[in-house]
Amino acid sequence: MAESFETESRKLLGRLRDAMASEGAGQERLDKITTLIASSMGCEVCSIYLFRDEKTLELCATEGLNKASVHETRMKLGEGLVGRVAKRGNVINTSDAPQSPGFRFMPETGEEIYSSFVGIPIQRIGETLGVLVAQSKTAREFTADEVYALEVVAMVLAEMTELGIFVGDGAAMSARHSQPVLSRGTVGQEGVAEGNVWLHEPRVVVSNPIADDPEVEAIRLTAAVEELRIGVDQMLTMAGNDKEQREVIEAYRMFANSKGWMRRMLDSISSGLSAEAAVEKEQSTARARMNGQSDAYLRERLSDLDDLSNRLLRILTGQGSDTGAEMPENPILVARNIGPAELLDYGRKLRGIVLEGGSVGSHAAIIARALAIPLLVHVGRITNDAVNGDHIMVDGEQGIVHLRPEDAVAAAFRDKIAMQAAAQERYSSIRDQPAQAKCGTVIGLDMNAGLMADLPSLENSGAEGVGLFRTELQFLVRNKMPKRSELSALYARVLDAAQGKRVVFRTLDIGSDKVLPYMKPNDEPNPALGWRAIRVGLDKPGVMRMQLQALIRAANGRPLTVMFPFVAQFEEFRAARAEMDKTLAREERLGHILPSKIEVGAMLETPSLAFAPTKFFEEVEFLSIGGNDLKQFFFAADRENERVRRRYDTLNVSYLTFLEGIVKRCQETNTSLSFCGEDAGRPVEALCFAAIGFRQLSMRPASIGPVKSLLRRCNLDDVLAVINDARDSGEMSVRSAVMEYVRAQHQS
Repeated sequence: MAESFETESRKLLGRLRDAMASEGAGQERLDKITTLIASSMGCEVCSIYLFRDEKTLELCATEGLNKASVHETRMKLGEGLVGRVAKRGNVINTSDAPQSPGFRFMPETGEEIYSSFVGIPIQRIGETLGVLVAQSKTAREFTADEVYALEVVAMVLAEMTELGIFVGDGAAMSARHSQPVLSRGTVGQEGVAEGNVWLHEPRVVVSNPIADDPEVEAIRLTAAVEELRIGVDQMLTMAGNDKEQREVIEAYRMFANSKGWMRRMLDSISSGLSAEAAVEKEQSTARARMNGQSDAYLRERLSDLDDLSNRLLRILTGQGSDTGAEMPENPILVARNIGPAELLDYGRKLRGIVLEGGSVGSHAAIIARALAIPLLVHVGRITNDAVNGDHIMVDGEQGIVHLRPEDAVAAAFRDKIAMQAAAQERYSSIRDQPAQAKCGTVIGLDMNAGLMADLPSLENSGAEGVGLFRTELQFLVRNKMPKRSELSALYARVLDAAQGKRVVFRTLDIGSDKVLPYMKPNDEPNPALGWRAIRVGLDKPGVMRMQLQALIRAANGRPLTVMFPFVAQFEEFRAARAEMDKTLAREERLGHILPSKIEVGAMLETPSLAFAPTKFFEEVEFLSIGGNDLKQFFFAADRENERVRRRYDTLNVSYLTFLEGIVKRCQETNTSLSFCGEDAGRPVEALCFAAIGFRQLSMRPASIGPVKSLLRRCNLDDVLAVINDARDSGEMSVRSAVMEYVRAQHQS
C-alpha cells in the first residue's frame, strides 16, 4: 500500500475523530461524517444507511443526495444495491449502478444522475449494522485503495455505533442494546424463567478505534500477538497426548503464526486504526467471508479464529474474562456455547440458559435437564444483542426469548408464570395420591435423574421411584475416567437418598452426541447410528465391568436394578447379561455382599428390538422404551434437525400402532414395560400411552404433577375408543381427536 495513501487514510480518520470529539447530537455528527468522507474521497455523494429493524435499512445521513429523503428513504434487506450489500455482507463496486443487477431507483433521493456506486457493509464482529455508500457522476469503479479506505472508515463507524455516538430520533438511531428484541430458538429443556442477563463471555469493548501513532499501535499489536503465541504453545504442552485437544490448539497455532493475518492487521494500523480496531476489522472481514460456508471444517475454523481474536483483544485491552461485574439477581446465562463442567460450576444459581449454538442432545442440555433449568439453543445473535444485567424472559415452552421486553409483553409473560405456579400448587395437592384414571387403572409415575441434586425431587414431585438414572453424567463432567471407588460411593448415596424406592441405573450411554473428553474421538459420518452405548460397553468390557462392580458394591445387599442402553438385538443383551453374571460371580469370590435382588433390563430404542425373538422378551426382566431415540429412528428424522424433527407427531397413527405392538408382546410374556423420555412427560401423550397399555411412565420431575392431574380426570377406556375411532376414520394423527376429548373432560 502506498505511503501517500496511508497518510491520506490517517488524515481522514483524524478528521473523523475530531468530528466525534466536537459538541453535537448524533444526527449532527453523522452529517459531518458524510461531508468529511465525500470531501476526502473526492466524490459527490456519501450516504450512511443503518438498520431500523432486522429487515429494514433507513437512510440516516447524506452528503449529495436530497436531504429531505433522510429518514424517509427505506429499503428491505436484499432490496436494491444497498440492501444487497447488507444481506451479503460484501462490497458492491460498479461504474454503472443503474445497469447493475438488483438496482432500485429511489426518485426522492435525486441519485439518478450518479453513475458510480460503491457500498461497504458497516460490520462489527460478523453483525452488519448498516451500509456506507459513496457515489459519483463519473462512470468509474472505485480503486482498491479507495475501497480499503472506506472499509477502514466503516469499521470505525461500526465501533462508534456500538458506543452510542450516533444516538438520535427514530428507530434506526436509537441507542444500541436499548430496544426490545424477540428471538426464537430450539427448546433444550422446557420451563419458563424471568431474570437478568449474565454473559458467560463478556463482550470486549473497543473505546479507541482511531489511533494517534501507528508505530506505537504496531508495537502494541506485535507484543500482544507474541504473548498470544506463547499462551497457545503453553496450551499445547498442557494438552499432552490428548489428540482432540491438540488438533484444536494446532488450529489456533496456525492462525496465531499466520503472516497474512498479521500483515492485514498491520495494514489496518497503517491506515489509522488502533490495534484493537485492526483485530476486530480482520475478525469481521473473516466472518463475512466464511459465514455463508456450509462446510463444517470451515465453520470450525471460523470459531477458532473468533476465539483467538477474542483472546488477542483481551490481551490488548486488559479486559480479562473476569471483568469484576457481579452476577445479577435471578441470572439467566447467555453464551455462544458452554461445556458441562462449566455449567455445573454455576449450579442451581441460574434461572435459565440461552445459547447461540448447542443442541438438544448436547452435554449442556443433559445438565440443564438434570438441574431442571429452562434451556434454549440455536438462538441466533443473542450474545450480540444482550448486555450484562438486561431484563430477559425465557419461554422454554414456545422456544422464545424476550430481551428487554416492553411492559405489555412482560405483564403477559408474568401472567403465564403465575398460572403455572397456580397449577403447580394444584398438583402438589395430589402429590401423595395415585395416578388412578376414572376407569380404576393405576399408572406408575417415575422420574428421570442424573445428578445427586435431582434426588430431593423424588419426594417433592410425588414420583414413585427413579425410572432412569443416567450414569454418563459423572463421566462427562470429568477430564479423566472416574475411579471405581468414586462411582461406588456416588451410587450408594443415590440409593440412600431414594430411601428404598426403586432406582433404575442405566449403564454408560456414551457416543453419538455424548463424547467423553478423555476418550479417543471417532470420526463417524452418522454418530447417532454408530459406535455408542451398549456397543461401546461390549467392545470395552473393562469399562462396563468396572461400572457393574461399582453398582454391585453400592447396593451392598440392597436390591439393584440395571438397564443396558441402545440394545438393537437379542445377542447384545445376552452378552451384556453374561458380563453381569461374571461380575456377580467375581464379586462373590472377593467376599463382597451381593444385592438381595437384581433386575436386569434393556432400553428399547431401536425398532429392530421390537421384533426380537420371543425368547428375548422372556429372558429380559423389564423393558423401557427410550422414546427420544426410538422416535427419530422410526421416522428416520434426526431429532437435532429442526427441518425434519417437527414434521413427525408422536401421536401419529403408525407410531402408536407400533408402540401397541410392543405392549402386546410384553403382555404375552408378562414382561414389565415402561415408557421413558420427553414425550412421557407431555400430558396428552402420556394419556395416550396409558390408553394403549403402558402402566409405567418415567419423566422429568416437573412433569409428574401435570401428567397425574390429567390421568385422574380421564377414563382410559374412553381414550382408547377415541384413538381407535380416529385411526379407523383414516386420520394421520389422533392428536386433535384426543385433545377434543380432553377439553370436554376439563369443561365437565
